[in-house]
Amino acid sequence: MSNKFSWIILTSVLLVFSCDSNQIFDEYKSVPNQWNKDTLISFTMTPPDSTKLYNLFINIRNTNDYKFSNLFLIAEINFPNGKTVKDTLEYQMTKPNGALLGEGFTDIKENKLWYKERVQFDEAGAYTVTIQHVMRNNGEVNGVDNLEGITDVGFRIEPATN
Repeated sequence: MSNKFSWIILTSVLLVFSCDSNQIFDEYKSVPNQWNKDTLISFTMTPPDSTKLYNLFINIRNTNDYKFSNLFLIAEINFPNGKTVKDTLEYQMTKPNGALLGEGFTDIKENKLWYKERVQFDEAGAYTVTIQHVMRNNGEVNGVDNLEGITDVGFRIEPATN
């Protein structure tokens, strides 16, 4: 498949998904070439309604260059009053046969990963979410310095449904 055709399909898919009325916040940051273990990807937002509940997602776009079956992340929410909540997360990224999970018609797959559900943003002000990978090879103590195959990291907020 030619690169030009792949980009046309990718652009079309992105346009369709960008018209999603269910989103409260949806932003992506590109990862140039490799995601360094010390690189924090940050998103700052001010939720619109402090009385409603929201579901939070981490979105990952990856290519066939991603060599692992799972993904370990540290995600941190910094609240306006200074409180911090930090989580270590693990997500399955492939099927048992090694095929990548996620949506997409090209070699780029998009994964919408649950982070937290039914969250209430009850403090006025800006919240910041930071995401960092903490991948390791099996049997090794030191982490993977530069993670290949991740092209974009996103954060999304949707209204929680009853």
